[in-house]
Amino acid sequence: MAGILVAVFWAILVSFLAVVLVRLAQTLRATTKLVADVTEQAVPLLADASATVRSAQTQLDKVDAIASDVQEVTSNASALSTTVASTFGGPLVKVAAFGYGVRQALGRRSTSEPEAEPARSRSSRRTVIVGRTVPSARGRKRERRNTRGQKD
Repeated sequence: MAGILVAVFWAILVSFLAVVLVRLAQTLRATTKLVADVTEQAVPLLADASATVRSAQTQLDKVDAIASDVQEVTSNASALSTTVASTFGGPLVKVAAFGYGVRQALGRRSTSEPEAEPARSRSSRRTVIVGRTVPSARGRKRERRNTRGQKD
């Protein structure tokens, strides 16, 4: 009886191990197929990625060349700007100062010359703006009043 029990348990154990081994074989076959499919798809992807990296490197080389050219142009423009400023800056300032001095001198000369019309007629002169008569602001003095409203 003990021999029969051992034989039955042995048969159950062997059948259980057979089912596990069959399932393991199916899993290994599916894994092998999956690895083969991934390999088939990965090789072209890696080739495309390699071509993209090469193209990007070429473009970066071009951009680097352009950037160095822009830097050279910028430094040349800066040098030109400095040269123009030093060449024309001083003389232009002198010409502007001379023009200002001439204007001031002419302005003083015209105010120091006596005018032909009397002061009273000059103060009564009016400026016309779009049909309105506005009193002239030149030559008029405002009357100052103190805090009590009296003239100073």
